[in-house]
Amino acid sequence: MGADEIPGFWAVVPAGGAGTRLWPLSRAASPKFLHDLTGSGRSLLEQTHDRLAPIVGDRVLVVTGAAHRDAVRQQLAALPDSAVLAEPSARDSMAAIGLAAAVLERRGAEVMGSFAADHVITEPDLFREAVVAAVDAARDDWLVTIGIQPTFPSSAFGYIHQGEPLEGHPSVRRVVEFVEKPSVPVAEEYLATGRYRWNAGMFVVRPTVLLDLLAERDADFAATLRTIAADPDRLPDLWEHLPRIAIDHAIAEPAAESGRVATVPGTFGWDDIGDFDSLANLLGEQETCSILGDASLVHRSAATGLVVPGSGRVVAVIGLDDVVVVDTPDALLVMTRERAQDVKAIVAALKDQGRTDLT
Repeated sequence: MGADEIPGFWAVVPAGGAGTRLWPLSRAASPKFLHDLTGSGRSLLEQTHDRLAPIVGDRVLVVTGAAHRDAVRQQLAALPDSAVLAEPSARDSMAAIGLAAAVLERRGAEVMGSFAADHVITEPDLFREAVVAAVDAARDDWLVTIGIQPTFPSSAFGYIHQGEPLEGHPSVRRVVEFVEKPSVPVAEEYLATGRYRWNAGMFVVRPTVLLDLLAERDADFAATLRTIAADPDRLPDLWEHLPRIAIDHAIAEPAAESGRVATVPGTFGWDDIGDFDSLANLLGEQETCSILGDASLVHRSAATGLVVPGSGRVVAVIGLDDVVVVDTPDALLVMTRERAQDVKAIVAALKDQGRTDLT
């Protein structure tokens, strides 16, 4: 065991979602977690594994769609086949994380933590500190989430309302409630109190506690997940009957109402790269266009924003501010950073037209 490993702790990595706001770079067949979006030479999935490996060693379980299993196995070739669970279809996060919990319960895992495959986290030492505090609280049967310190009043994230410190765990606080995405003025009020954190969907919990919390709300759901874990051959038949629901709605919010959820403030750098505006901020150049890809293909003059050359063609941008240009072999996106959230509507329109080849 490495010096930084947390004994008895497993990492679950949900690797799903199409990242539609990053179209045409991210698509259903090649979602954002399989891409290098930081210029590091490592995909977001590989970076997630790199970040977790010192903490958990080989105790990693990736849950992904059947269509992406081979790509995940290729990128994480050092993991055994048993480390990748393939969902027959997308059933949202409760089914994915719940299945991992049922499998880990049978393997005798003490505590598990769920960390998305498509987030960027800096300051790994601070990340580990937060995880250690969360694991310690989870050993006392709390459902623990890691709340991100807000850097601006965002309306794109849900929020965690922090309460009083948890007895015996000075760096952990009780969760008063989870709050859905607010308006910017409401988010400003949240930040002014200093008692709210962004909800990044990181949950640390004992597998049995997670499944028992689910069983309180939906006994059949929890029982089916345990049945699949006991007999994996039944996965294809039983999976399609599972509810489509997020873990937040299925267990986190109800458990918070009954006072069984705690949160660890995360002070490390974090970004979920939700759209091209976020990606431009992450890449960092303000006085000229940031480039993700082969810089020799991009010519820019008196322009700011983001250029992603991906077709092999030369891209020239002149005299435009806060522009986004994403060039792929079969689709070209040009927009302002201000309209980054609107990309999802383009993907929806293409699906309505039956252009599944593009989405």
